[in-house]
Amino acid sequence: MPKNFVSILAIGFVGGMWSGFLGLGGGVVLLAIMVTCWKVEQHVANATSLAVIFPTAIVGSLLYQHQGFLDMMLAAKIAVGCIVGAYLGSTLACRLPAATLKKYLSGALIIVGIWMVIG
Repeated sequence: MPKNFVSILAIGFVGGMWSGFLGLGGGVVLLAIMVTCWKVEQHVANATSLAVIFPTAIVGSLLYQHQGFLDMMLAAKIAVGCIVGAYLGSTLACRLPAATLKKYLSGALIIVGIWMVIG
């Protein structure tokens, strides 16, 4: 893991930009960098990414709401499922070996990438 605070802030900035600009969550960028470049253990990277996404999502969604783009009812309905899914997904992830979890993440990113290109 880098000791240089400026490097950590720069990666956080890139993750935040991705999150706000693309709405896909800077966690995708952060996970990849933490695991591949910084050699952070997969479970630690997952937990750290989730913790970082919370304030990022609040700021981004408030700015979108200010512009009239946030559907709060839709967000609230989706959030209910997400909360349950996050609990179950985190519980499962904690039980898997890090190497297996990394393979699932890689596969999910490939599938979503293809889906976005052809869909």
